[in-house]
Amino acid sequence: MRDRRVMLLWATFALTATVSVGLVLRRPDHLSDLHIYYGALADLRAGRPLYGYVAENGGPFTYPPFAALVLWPVTALPESVLGALWLLLTVAAVVAVAVPVGGALAAGRSGRPLAVAATATVLMLSAPVQSNLRFGQVSIFVVLLALFDGMGVVPARWRGVLVGVAAAVKLTPLLFVAYFLAAGRYRDAGRAVGAFLGCAALAAVVLPAESRTYWAGTVVQTSRIGDLASLGNQSVHGMLLRVGLSPAALPVVWALLVAAICLVALLRARRLAAGGRPGHAAVLVGCATVAASPVSWTHHQIWPVLAGMLLVGATGVTRKVAGVALLVAMVVSLGAVLGPVSTRPGVQFLLENARALGVCALCLAGFGGVAVAAARPHRTGAAGRAWLRVGVAVGATLAFFAVQPLPAGADPTFKAYSLADVANPRYFFFCRGAAECAAYGGAGPVTFGTAVEPTKVRVNGVVSPEVARLEYYSAPGGAPRAIPLLPAYPGSRTFSFRSATMTHGRLVAYGADGRPIATYDDELAAAFR
Repeated sequence: MRDRRVMLLWATFALTATVSVGLVLRRPDHLSDLHIYYGALADLRAGRPLYGYVAENGGPFTYPPFAALVLWPVTALPESVLGALWLLLTVAAVVAVAVPVGGALAAGRSGRPLAVAATATVLMLSAPVQSNLRFGQVSIFVVLLALFDGMGVVPARWRGVLVGVAAAVKLTPLLFVAYFLAAGRYRDAGRAVGAFLGCAALAAVVLPAESRTYWAGTVVQTSRIGDLASLGNQSVHGMLLRVGLSPAALPVVWALLVAAICLVALLRARRLAAGGRPGHAAVLVGCATVAASPVSWTHHQIWPVLAGMLLVGATGVTRKVAGVALLVAMVVSLGAVLGPVSTRPGVQFLLENARALGVCALCLAGFGGVAVAAARPHRTGAAGRAWLRVGVAVGATLAFFAVQPLPAGADPTFKAYSLADVANPRYFFFCRGAAECAAYGGAGPVTFGTAVEPTKVRVNGVVSPEVARLEYYSAPGGAPRAIPLLPAYPGSRTFSFRSATMTHGRLVAYGADGRPIATYDDELAAAFR
């Protein structure tokens, strides 16, 4: 029976992988990050600067120079062949990650083949692995190196080297050096630092100009990576940006939170390692890298998926429920799926930031503690009490967020358009030209229409001469966003902006004396009805 279940799970994995690869190849923007690697390396081979490359979609090369050395051979293949090979390697990496994690799940018990197959299947279904496939990302390979090293899978004399190499490709695994020190693995920490510095030195010798450019400034230019306030960035930094902290307060609050989260996670990881659970310890440190990094896109978030599976495989009702909740958040975008039925701004914020909040909770609670306390199934009534604890905790959490307003600035997709964008019919769609805009206006101080897209709503309209200023509030209590009034055509002023949701939005028009002359909120919310 067990062999049959193993075969069924591997068949599911193979089917999911095949369908996923097929869907990726059908997308017009498939393997866009791999295309950036390929184009940047081709430019470098041609003598052009690595960090001056910009792909057609606006994406630059963002990794340290050593990553360019690792990726150097990719240009030896036609890009179509490279894409197919990369997808196969990504699928293979998923299996490689599943092997030690499945072993940790089945530690001290039979059923390791079943645990490995289940781990691989859940990983393949998760949003982070799907994102790695879609974009052709290196993240899965970085996780693989850090996981093997953190769990001590590699021979003792080489432990630490893989973390150093992984950090030379993407900096976040450097947190594992702190873990090695906390766990008393001093030689592993030394080898990790040595490998990292050796890789950086090699890159400096081979690519001196690129190394100077990167380490002298590019490394801290996070704006090159994209809109860090977007919902895809599920790090503490991204969540704080969506909360709308002031530019002065943000670095301080972020540093304090990250320091506390990492310190607690490292102490818990040390205890897990000392207790004979190196797999749990390594995954916990990996989750801390997701929380602590300024940028944690979906393809970076493989660690929380592994943590969810380890929680599901643990004893105790509360741990299993916590694991299932984390896995659901990592497979499904709760903000997108449940946003339309969310009745409170605070709940919407909870759903949109479920992955970041889940990772933070895991780092603070580890695989035990108050948040995921183990039940004692052998005691009469213990399971019932565990379910009661789960119900109370979930109810309290939802009640807390239900009464919260949407945080100021918690509108990651907001953008107001300028005169340079007027020619784009996607942004300015309700009137084009002087006569059309003049005829379109006149129904009031502000006349506008909306266009609903899967992840945002666009508003385009015109204002009457009495309107001196136009502002948009994403939710009650939020800071206003100024909407430019554009003299695109003689005799009229037009405007256009986009927002993640307008369920709680408000558009306010002000006169020359600074007083509001018109407010539009129900009209915006009607876009979702």
